[in-house]
Amino acid sequence: MSSMASRPAPSEHEDAELPRYSPRPGSPRPDDSWPSPPSARRSLAELAVIVAAVVAAAIATHTTDLLIVIVALVVMVMLHELGHFVTAKWSHMKVTEYFLGFGPRLWSVRKGETEYGIKAIPAGGYVKIIGMSNLDEVDPADEPRTYRQQPFRKRLLVAVAGSAMHGVMAFVLLWVYFSFAGVPSNVVQIQSFAPLAHGADPARAAGLRPGDDLLRVDGKAVTGPNMIIDFIEDHAGVPVTLKVERDGRTRTLTVTPAPVSTTAGRAPQGHIGVYLEEPSVSVNPASTFVHSGAALGTTVTASFSALGQIFSPHGLDQYWRDLTNAKAAAASEHSTTRIQSIYGAVRIGVEGAEAGWGGLVAVLVSINVFVGIVNLVPMLPLDGGHVAVAVYERIRTRRGRPYHADVRKLAPVAYAFLLFLGAIAVSAFYLDITHPLANPFH
Repeated sequence: MSSMASRPAPSEHEDAELPRYSPRPGSPRPDDSWPSPPSARRSLAELAVIVAAVVAAAIATHTTDLLIVIVALVVMVMLHELGHFVTAKWSHMKVTEYFLGFGPRLWSVRKGETEYGIKAIPAGGYVKIIGMSNLDEVDPADEPRTYRQQPFRKRLLVAVAGSAMHGVMAFVLLWVYFSFAGVPSNVVQIQSFAPLAHGADPARAAGLRPGDDLLRVDGKAVTGPNMIIDFIEDHAGVPVTLKVERDGRTRTLTVTPAPVSTTAGRAPQGHIGVYLEEPSVSVNPASTFVHSGAALGTTVTASFSALGQIFSPHGLDQYWRDLTNAKAAAASEHSTTRIQSIYGAVRIGVEGAEAGWGGLVAVLVSINVFVGIVNLVPMLPLDGGHVAVAVYERIRTRRGRPYHADVRKLAPVAYAFLLFLGAIAVSAFYLDITHPLANPFH
């Protein structure tokens, strides 16, 4: 969210003085200072031509998976902003802009008091709500409709609406996927054989067959594909006992994972030469909602855990070693908690799309949850920073006399936080280029 605002001088009970708006005679109001956008019909025609050209280029270059991921991320960004937009309009705040991107305008159209459009730098999106803080100047006539003049409940609603939209998007994605593809049956099954180097074929040699349900590995119950993959990888060259079910009968087989070299400096990993899957089963709509909620809860928990690992002293130390040591960076290519840039997220999204729409849904759900959580960090300019300011102002308000925090006092902290985010973004981009994470769908 971003904005422009002001109001008459505050009372003696207010900490920050809000700027006055004093235009010169005949000068335009802030909302009218932009040149008038072209007609709606012409603007929409221009946008349609641009979209058609992009789609044609993607088809011609066989990059439709990339286009699908980019479109999905753009929709995600704009639905986040739509959350702010709708709640601000519902709260009778004045919204002057709803844009994708930053910088110079490429295309726009005005409807009522709001301008909608696209800007040149596709690094996100924003909604401009007037009067977000005491730093914003606003025409006194518009002061009652500023964000800062609204009651606490409305400011809080607008601030959290963006992250809430990510939760809604993640839930809807899961519900749609489970509705059409079914829910996991909690059974791990051998889908097919996978060729290994040098003709190694441990699975066939052990008597395994496609369609076998894997029940136990060395006496431990199989809880999912990742559990058995991790176990097999850790037992290269060591015989492993598998209990499987085939045609209604239980069998016990012994397989010796073949050692496969991965990255220099790492021990070989065990592979038995099979592709695994979790067959899905259809359920009624009510059960689909339950499974969607459970899957969302699991993803939220995993995201909090990953953030805790990333920003722990050990995690930050490991990240620094990845940046400064090529061997350490190579060893982290199979990490499930390394920070990724937008480039890395798009690449993983494309790999998910290539693996099937279930893989793409998994990536988009993870991104939605992660972005929603990070956006609530209580630091400006994130949404969580606006939540923190609103809560602080509510605590300081006495006897119905509104208190307005002086955002200028928070500027040094906000700038330091932005520098930190910038450093993380640049370094993550560097690692994603030089040492991209391994494809999680292979």
